[in-house]
Amino acid sequence: MADVYTPNNLNVTPHISSNLVSMTDAAVDKIASLIIDENNPNLNLRVYITGGGCSGYQYGFSFDEVINEDDTVIVKTSSQHQMPVRLLIDCMSVTLLSGAEIDYTSGIQEQFVIRNPNAKTTCGCGSSFSVADEDE
Repeated sequence: MADVYTPNNLNVTPHISSNLVSMTDAAVDKIASLIIDENNPNLNLRVYITGGGCSGYQYGFSFDEVINEDDTVIVKTSSQHQMPVRLLIDCMSVTLLSGAEIDYTSGIQEQFVIRNPNAKTTCGCGSSFSVADEDE
């Protein structure tokens, strides 16, 4: 399981929760590889959710050197490169990503994949989703 930190307690014992986002070894190794390719160990992978896409919400990924005060930070060590990889999730996205797993698939199409238990429906492209209405 990954260590979970918030920016205010980066130097203390982490709070670990199985309800937050997990990353597969394939995802962690790919993130580490991309950070090495960029030659910048200060990079973190930010995953976020925005409105839009064909199902209502859409996933986004970007590299970011800045850890914001309200970010949740999940740290896992790469098995191939033996380096820590940090996943950043903003406070608005963390609820919709709670319990999700980030994976990296290779083959015909290489891509990061999010398996999100909060998604009621997903789009065929895999990058957008909708959630259940509170009234249901």
